Amino acid sequence: MFTIPDPDEYLSASDVKDVAEEVITPLPLPGVEGSPLDPGDIWLVVILACTNQNSIWDTCNDTEGTPCDDTVLRWLHTLNRQWLEVVANLLLARLAMTIFDPDRSRTVSIDFIDNPYHGEHHAEKGELCSMAPKDGTTTCHRYCTAYVVSNGKPVTLAMTYVRSDEDEADAVERVLARVENYPFEIDLLLADSGFYNERVIRRARDIAPTVVHVPKKGERMKDKLETHKSYMTTYRMYKDSERELRFPLAVAVSYQNGDRGKHGEVVRGYVACGVTDRSAKQVEHRYRKRSGIETTYRLLRQARGITTTRDPVVRFAIMLVAALLENLWLVLRWAVVARPRRGGRDLPEEFTFKTFCDWIRHELEEELRRRWKIKANGVGVPASQATAAG
Repeated sequence: MFTIPDPDEYLSASDVKDVAEEVITPLPLPGVEGSPLDPGDIWLVVILACTNQNSIWDTCNDTEGTPCDDTVLRWLHTLNRQWLEVVANLLLARLAMTIFDPDRSRTVSIDFIDNPYHGEHHAEKGELCSMAPKDGTTTCHRYCTAYVVSNGKPVTLAMTYVRSDEDEADAVERVLARVENYPFEIDLLLADSGFYNERVIRRARDIAPTVVHVPKKGERMKDKLETHKSYMTTYRMYKDSERELRFPLAVAVSYQNGDRGKHGEVVRGYVACGVTDRSAKQVEHRYRKRSGIETTYRLLRQARGITTTRDPVVRFAIMLVAALLENLWLVLRWAVVARPRRGGRDLPEEFTFKTFCDWIRHELEEELRRRWKIKANGVGVPASQATAAG
């Protein structure tokens, strides 16, 4: 799939660009029949746009060795979402298993990524999901993702596109099925309150012990959370119905001692299926390991290209490219640059994700002939204005 550079020499910007190209260009792109281009020409434009946090239009306008932006988008509009998703998840898995020991168990977090969107749907209303107001809009393109955050490695395991006209549990099912195919054992699944769903909980607990944050909704749940003392209990979701689901409920009480300017008690509930922890505070402590995925989101934003296209598949492709670049950076940092030592490898601070993106951008700007000059007008400031200016 890709060749890891020789760890006995120096890792150069050229090496990083070449391996990024090897990883991204296998993404399936049917293309335009009769065009003299090939998918690699298009994916290089997308990679440059992502590492530069720029648009396809700006990328094509600033370089002489790229097709025009209309041509690039015409190619990208031929993407098939299902095919793209399958191949991208295979690539994510291969990158992840390059740095993961299959004999070690892992804690996996699942989450939704909401990419705010301004405008109308492209072809069907189901393309867009609703969200809390953010960036001046309440609509978004949504993706369900799975991560492992271990030893400073926020690795993306799987990603799928979520439609508003499907049950969100179906999207979670797709992600969990891909996570289940990994060769390592899963010792714990973590999810926030967006995954407090009967189907999701049943599916997750079949895979591994599961902790899900509980929203404060429903009179019975509110009664459970109306306390000043942490405790463990049992909760019956859809009580006395055919869908009834019983699960251990951990109710944890903590205190905000001026954290973020807040004070007083905070009561949180957690689904705690299959966990061996004996106290609610222990369950809450395990759930807090999920906070590491914020690092992944921050890095993804550093390699997410900008686009105004309404096509959800193109927007999804840009998100997948960002995720693949992040996983590739983690592979190179750990396998090529990090120095072995007792207790694990010493991760280098100087090889940041920003540096990784800068190197790729530098090489692609050279290869695609970034414009560094523009023809002057041959006139300059009119004499009358030059005199007035002194």
